[in-house]
Amino acid sequence: MAGSDQQKSEFYDALETRDPQTRERALFAQLPDALANAMRASGWARQLAGVEPKSVSSRKALAALPVLRKADLKELQQQDPPFGGLAVTPPGKAKRLLMSPGPIFEPEGHGKDWWGAARALHAAGFRAGDIVHNAFAYHLTPGGFILESGLHALGCAVIPGGVGNTEQQVEAIAHLRPSGYVGTPDFLKILLDTAAKLGKDAASLKRGLVSGAALPTSLRAELSGRGVDVLQCYATAELGIIAYESGAKEGMIVNETVIVEIVRPGTGDPVADGEVGEIVVTSFNPDYPMIRLATGDLSAVMAGASPCGRTNMRIRGWMGRADQTTKVKGMFVHPGEVAEIARRHPELGRVRLTVTREGEQDMMTLFAECGPAQADFADAVAATLQAVTKLKGQVKLVAPGSLPNDGRAIADERSYG
Repeated sequence: MAGSDQQKSEFYDALETRDPQTRERALFAQLPDALANAMRASGWARQLAGVEPKSVSSRKALAALPVLRKADLKELQQQDPPFGGLAVTPPGKAKRLLMSPGPIFEPEGHGKDWWGAARALHAAGFRAGDIVHNAFAYHLTPGGFILESGLHALGCAVIPGGVGNTEQQVEAIAHLRPSGYVGTPDFLKILLDTAAKLGKDAASLKRGLVSGAALPTSLRAELSGRGVDVLQCYATAELGIIAYESGAKEGMIVNETVIVEIVRPGTGDPVADGEVGEIVVTSFNPDYPMIRLATGDLSAVMAGASPCGRTNMRIRGWMGRADQTTKVKGMFVHPGEVAEIARRHPELGRVRLTVTREGEQDMMTLFAECGPAQADFADAVAATLQAVTKLKGQVKLVAPGSLPNDGRAIADERSYG
């Protein structure tokens, strides 16, 4: 979109208001070429061995591909430095080489808005000519650069505040008078509190796009009461911006540059819309593609389109961590094992393994939704529980729909107090 038109429009471009079926066709028409490009990298060639890219042109076909767990990236990078064989562009041709906690390393490529942040910033009200205070970290980690690249794409000027040096940042805000803020919501409150304490003027701040920490309703309301209207986005270092809020504040809208699936934790199997599961993302980034990256975060698809007019899939935002692996009697039990038990017994609905302490011993109880069943069915499920986990446990059959829709496969309720 031309700059002047973009300045006036509520939408970043026409992609945001496409008919959902048109979007779906366009994304999956691009996917075979994206897969072929990814498989030029040795790591993706191994991960997707035997896959014919041209055959992957639907959600069903995509769901048959293996997931790559973000939790496995550190080990992959140690085995095949620097990026686990997942980068198509050689490191020497990248724009930046970055490091996230773990450590996990990421490249940043060349090109406008490489991380896909401009769309989320536009939805939050940022426009060309704005001055924006960026309080995401710039030291090694990608956060500051993710948002800065999007701000530059919009035509904004950026104050590279980074983290720490709170009083110095307040001085910069008072003097340069930014209208926007990007960073964590907690640090925005700290900046406003510090400005008030020091008698500095931070009233120029009117809008913010925050990420990296929870935004409770109470904190959003407090920031709004102090003059800063704040929206959220969801991002990772491997994928850039995955989803973002609009002014409607009804869920997060998936970015136009990715395909999002919600799967049963510990598996690659998509769940029904509305069910809580793990966020799995496929990106079309030509330098550092990601094919079914399991982020380790929980969310759920929301029904319908946003009232703001953007038509892409909406998710409910961050709802917890998907990795619920726990140790029982000295052995690890994984969410994928709980899912496998349910897979072997199609009669079951939602299942949840609860771990407790009784008589100074770990106890496992599998709660499983099930309609009317034969008398020995619970025993059969218990035998499967032992076969899969190598641990004995009880099975309690409960009414369909009685277990919470929160994506939790394992609930550790042990207390050692």
